[in-house]
Amino acid sequence: MEGYNIRIDGARLWDSLMEMAKIGPGVAGGNNRQTLTDADAEGRRLFKSWCEDAGMTMSVDRMGNMFMRHEGTEADADPVYIGSHLDTQPTGGKYDGVLGVLSGLEVIRAIRDMGLKTRRPIVVTNWTNEEGTRFAPAMLASGVYAGVHDEDFANTREDADGQKFGDELDRIGWRGEEPVGGRPMHAMFEYHIEQGPILEAEGKQIGVVTHGQGLWWLQVTLTGKDAHTGSTPMNMRVNAGLGMARIIEMVHRVAMDHQPDAVGAIGQANVYPNSRNVIPGKAVFTIDIRSPQLEKLNAMRAEIEAQAPQIAAELGLGIETEPVGHFDPVTFDEGLVNMVRGAAEHLGYSHMNIVSGAGHDACWINRVAPTVMIMCPCVDGLSHNEAEEISPEWASAGADVLLHAVLEAAEVVR
Repeated sequence: MEGYNIRIDGARLWDSLMEMAKIGPGVAGGNNRQTLTDADAEGRRLFKSWCEDAGMTMSVDRMGNMFMRHEGTEADADPVYIGSHLDTQPTGGKYDGVLGVLSGLEVIRAIRDMGLKTRRPIVVTNWTNEEGTRFAPAMLASGVYAGVHDEDFANTREDADGQKFGDELDRIGWRGEEPVGGRPMHAMFEYHIEQGPILEAEGKQIGVVTHGQGLWWLQVTLTGKDAHTGSTPMNMRVNAGLGMARIIEMVHRVAMDHQPDAVGAIGQANVYPNSRNVIPGKAVFTIDIRSPQLEKLNAMRAEIEAQAPQIAAELGLGIETEPVGHFDPVTFDEGLVNMVRGAAEHLGYSHMNIVSGAGHDACWINRVAPTVMIMCPCVDGLSHNEAEEISPEWASAGADVLLHAVLEAAEVVR
């Protein structure tokens, strides 16, 4: 968009973010709008109404992915997509995912306000169940779209209460009839908060995302013996909680041994029967390891899977380990990366290359179409937390870059 100094309406974008945040409020200022809940359905309805007010038409596929289309001058041209997600963590913030979806809407509103036409259509997408917090794995519906998972696998995923993904999708009324996948895509852009501290620490307004980290989620089940905490001698205990603690320490050590560009932690953990005066007879937890280097990622997994059974055996515990989430490191499309960088430079925004530390729908869509991500800073790098915060200025800057890059990809008709 050389020669254009057009911008989105930052106040309107911020108002949209605040209005959406009223749906599924959390308990500490953020959001609890988990996928396929009634709050998710309500958020979808609001997004649909805003898109229709902006002249867009909706299609929904069998995974509940929402595709809101703004027409181009050539209806048969492969569209440019802007996509992210509206679902949140149980204690999520107001911006994770939502910023990318509503900035896509704001791009269309800005294009209409300025009377611009593009040769290619533009499609704003809400991908279902990106977070994976209720139904593992994360990025489930975009994974089906990209052929990573099949529909039967997705439909049979269960939440902690035994509710199936497919049943809940039907219950809230957001299963469409369109087959999943196969849509022609010229490009897809995903705009997201960084979810890390680098951009803020470096004083940069825009993150040009060149790569995404690969990930393994390993669910571990340790089986010991429930026993009274007061009357069971220490040398006669088979403590699943102790085994979990030692594996947590081991995972941290493995990640530290593979520095730089490696992380690892246990983020989800449950002990049973979870009583104050009962030694845990069972522990179930998920190991999360990530790296942008495939060799390093797989080496960490191998070491963890070798050492965890040794720890369990030393304590007399049974152990089962199951992979429940995975994607290889991602390299985003070089042409689109240059487009994003060029838009930031043209608009005068400070920027830097960055690797995404989190998984995103763009990581799967990158398998089937040219894809890129744009990031804005978030305060203290905090995310997946109700205290997650960004500034209106940060939000607007990234949306401006998104607007210019999308217009270049969609080809303005002069």
